Amino acid sequence: MYTYKCESEYSAIRAPRKNDLKRHSFHDFYHRYLVHNTYANLQGTPTRMEDPTNSTDEFRSHNHAERMMKKLEMYAGKRQLCDVVLVAEDRRIPAHRLVLSAASDYFAAMFTNNVREANMEEILIKDVDAEALALLVQYTYTGQIQLKEENVENLLATACLLQMSEVVEACCSFLMKQLHPSNCIGIRQFADAQGCLDLYKVANNYVMDKFVDVMKNQEFLLLPCDEVCKLLSSDDLNVPNEETIFDAVLKWARHDLHNRKKSLAILLSHIKLPLMAPQFIADHVETNSLFHDDKECQQLIMEALKYHLLPERRSSFQSPRTKPRKSTVGVLYAVGSMECTKGPTSIEKYDLRTNTWTQVANMSGRRLQFGVAVLDDKLFVVGGRDGLKTLNTVECYDPRKKTWTLMPAMSTHRHGLGVGVLEGPMYAVGGHDGWSYLNTVERWDPQARQWSYVAPMSTSRSTVGVAALHGKLYAVGGRDGSSCLKSVECFDPHTNKWTHCQPMSKRRGGVGAANCNGFLYAVGGYEAPATNPACSRFDCAERYDPKTDQWTVIATMSSARDSVGLCPLGDRLFAVGGYDGMQYLNDVECYDAVSNEWTKVSPLCTGRAGACVVHVPNS
Repeated sequence: MYTYKCESEYSAIRAPRKNDLKRHSFHDFYHRYLVHNTYANLQGTPTRMEDPTNSTDEFRSHNHAERMMKKLEMYAGKRQLCDVVLVAEDRRIPAHRLVLSAASDYFAAMFTNNVREANMEEILIKDVDAEALALLVQYTYTGQIQLKEENVENLLATACLLQMSEVVEACCSFLMKQLHPSNCIGIRQFADAQGCLDLYKVANNYVMDKFVDVMKNQEFLLLPCDEVCKLLSSDDLNVPNEETIFDAVLKWARHDLHNRKKSLAILLSHIKLPLMAPQFIADHVETNSLFHDDKECQQLIMEALKYHLLPERRSSFQSPRTKPRKSTVGVLYAVGSMECTKGPTSIEKYDLRTNTWTQVANMSGRRLQFGVAVLDDKLFVVGGRDGLKTLNTVECYDPRKKTWTLMPAMSTHRHGLGVGVLEGPMYAVGGHDGWSYLNTVERWDPQARQWSYVAPMSTSRSTVGVAALHGKLYAVGGRDGSSCLKSVECFDPHTNKWTHCQPMSKRRGGVGAANCNGFLYAVGGYEAPATNPACSRFDCAERYDPKTDQWTVIATMSSARDSVGLCPLGDRLFAVGGYDGMQYLNDVECYDAVSNEWTKVSPLCTGRAGACVVHVPNS
């Protein structure tokens, strides 16, 4: 490959002087140029191979494009054959229209259409950084450009203007790697201004994910009020609680209190004050002097206090401020399951903000048809069967320490039981002991660390749904040995009595039951023994109102299933896994009571039927 060396070497093949014109034609000059620059380098040139059986052959140079671009770069460097000069600020950048048009859609549109600039020798490029333009022109010849923190934003802005998509992508990738709590808001705003959607999405997700650190930095404190409002109105902010948001607002306001005090009401309206701890509202919000003279602030504070003082009226207080942020609701755990003759021992965790399930632990041994409850942010795994015998053992899993602890066993061996927590103690309800269906109920006292019997149910129940609601424990449906049940009864711990409630509209064995927003839900299940599995499962669901003692049918799930895990998370109800008569499902759906709709969310990692699904709130 020919390499241009220096100008003195070129002068040996000089153009003919005026008095040499008769002796030197351009043909002679060009012949000498070729001899000097081409035939002198034939040693590295590929030789042509003749095929004696074929009179034709094809030669392909493997570095043709590279050699051509090297030549063009050389000509541009020496301002030879250049047909345009780009002017930016005080800098003049010579180039070739053909090269610019091939690399940039902006220049292609300029030079291949009937516009004034198409034939101009000098073109002024306004509102661009001269150094960035020079680097990008050089890139059109070399395909290389060096990205640095100090030049990447100018390069990105200029590359966006010139429609050089590969450089835009490279700059965006570079900035994604530079994201930090101190600069992510600026990068997000820059990406928005340049229309770089991918960079904006990544930077915005970073701001949301790292907001607790972002709020401590200068970029957040310098944001205008409308931008702060946009941030605070998002349910995707990754914060442990609303108290953190309140702290962020105070930091922002105090950075320029004289001018920002008038914005406190609008900012406070984006904080979910009713979801704060009542002690925090009383000690840090209601007593804060910044809000004393603002009528709108006082109304918002009063709304939050009423929400706590009048829990029976919360349904009438619903607003965007009573809908929890995704990161503040805690997580769901799906524990174990049934799958043919095997019982997966894995535990999966669901994060509402990221809509993802991840495997986090394994049970210490195999269990089927057990119960799980949450006490002191720990998972208690109760009873079940190991494939051979029914168990009375209890184990406790600590999600923080990722450790298992063996707890005192129940008095009765139980599988197919229901487990619930009511005002502190945990209850193990009904089930099957390996010989007979049970109506007995045991209560675990966390302080005394022992089990004791309470009043039995009026009906023996296995595969029963259990949930606590308004100070009572409900036992829903199940099987009594002869048939599936539609009956429901509730336990009052203060009187130690079970009372019959209005029965469900359907008999439901293997039912999912849970309390959500003051109502009791019964979802899925089966009506008859599994002699005809495809026909006996339900996709229907119903809701019980304890005030009226009435059941109401709600929207159906997308698929019929029994042994479905049911649990509230935030303001929605999640139905997890189940068995449809043919396969163990990984489907997960959530129910919105306002719209009366089920929506599919991210599926489980493992198909599970009879998985125990429990909610662990944020500490």
